[in-house]
Amino acid sequence: MDFNDLAAFASVARAGGFRDAARTSGVSASSLSTAVKRLEAKLGLRLLHRTTRSVSPTEAGAHLLNRLMPLFGEMQEALDVLNTFRDTPTGTLRLNVPSSAALTFLPDLVSAFIERYPGVRVEVLAEDGFVDLLSIGCDAGIRYDERLEQDMIAVPIGPRMQRFVTAAAPAYLDARGRPEHPRELLEHACLRVQFSGGAMVTWSFERGEERYQLDPPGPLLVKPALALDFTIRVAAAGGGVVHLFEEMLRPYIDRRALEVILEPWQVSFTGPFLYYPGRRHVPAPLRAFIDFIRERSV
Repeated sequence: MDFNDLAAFASVARAGGFRDAARTSGVSASSLSTAVKRLEAKLGLRLLHRTTRSVSPTEAGAHLLNRLMPLFGEMQEALDVLNTFRDTPTGTLRLNVPSSAALTFLPDLVSAFIERYPGVRVEVLAEDGFVDLLSIGCDAGIRYDERLEQDMIAVPIGPRMQRFVTAAAPAYLDARGRPEHPRELLEHACLRVQFSGGAMVTWSFERGEERYQLDPPGPLLVKPALALDFTIRVAAAGGGVVHLFEEMLRPYIDRRALEVILEPWQVSFTGPFLYYPGRRHVPAPLRAFIDFIRERSV
């Protein structure tokens, strides 16, 4: 049995498609398709259900994948041991991160990390859905504490306190009025964002003992959340009210393209964490990244 054919099948099955597997593996979609067909012919079994929209394992394929993944993991760990013989680690660090991290603190952090560790290649999968890190081939992810699973090890990363702010262009506020209470936003043009999994970003406010969570209607819905910059630009152009991370809006606020409203109602929360599975070997590139962010947080 050709090892490369097995690896091709595992890559396609985990990615859920030939094109997505090609992007992550560096092998063309046509080569992956040929390898999987060759493997199916040798085994005399169909391993993947194929439609024009999706690819998923058959019962036999799922069974094979479940047996292969631990083997691939052990092989990767065996190769990673070679990093103990090097002065600095080499290899690939795969991170699954939300759009908020990709658009705020992570670029500067990754830039400094790859400058220190030129032998490490960083792959960033930016999306906002809930995923199984191991199933998509990522070493670690970035999420907020309410989204962390209990069996994960979490390390603080990025700003330790963040907040959402609500803002609009001064010209829009001059024409439509400046809300003094969150419920007044129901009469405004609210620019909404939807995650890739379908969930909407809820607008939360609190002042003293008063708390409000709004799901306001609006003239614009942007999805997935990776297009946050588009939403901000529409707000700065006078299209309506935006409610997002302060770090994203700060450049527009500083140059007065956006004006903060409902300041006393803004909600602060704990910053994000780098998380990774416990009870398994920690690859050298990930260990170096963990030590790096801990050093910068001192």
